Amino acid sequence: MNATVRIERTRFVELRRRLLELHPELDAQTLADTLEGATDFKEAIAALIRSALEDECLAKALKERLDQMKGRLSRLETRASSKRQLAVENMEAANLRKLQQPDFTASVRLGPPSVTIVSEDELPIDYLLPQPPKADRRAILEALSGGALIKGAVLSQPKISLSVRSQ
Repeated sequence: MNATVRIERTRFVELRRRLLELHPELDAQTLADTLEGATDFKEAIAALIRSALEDECLAKALKERLDQMKGRLSRLETRASSKRQLAVENMEAANLRKLQQPDFTASVRLGPPSVTIVSEDELPIDYLLPQPPKADRRAILEALSGGALIKGAVLSQPKISLSVRSQ
């Protein structure tokens, strides 16, 4: 696809250059009509844009499917955890410390203690992890757009973008 566009662009640009060189008096409409009839450049770009639209559609559908699957994964993990907890509670209630089956062996045992932070504000500094500062791009953009001068930041030149509307 990209090779087709590249080839057609080269043909289009070269033909345009030669036509203007041989016929400098050509008006813009005649030049455009001649180039459109002599090359497939516009069709190649149109095919490229259609392909991009299709990829965007597939990406959107895949993202939605991934979101659905992440939700399903979360529900399955929660359900499995609840079932394990229920098994532990029932084994403890029955004073059953070990359950041997052909495909698994389950044991009830005490796990290691875990940390519960009661008040993070009271923790000594030695137990806090420093976080590296991060640029607040939104605040910087708003300030620069409002005319402020910020050392280390400037507004970039606007980038050319492609806008495609579908019917």
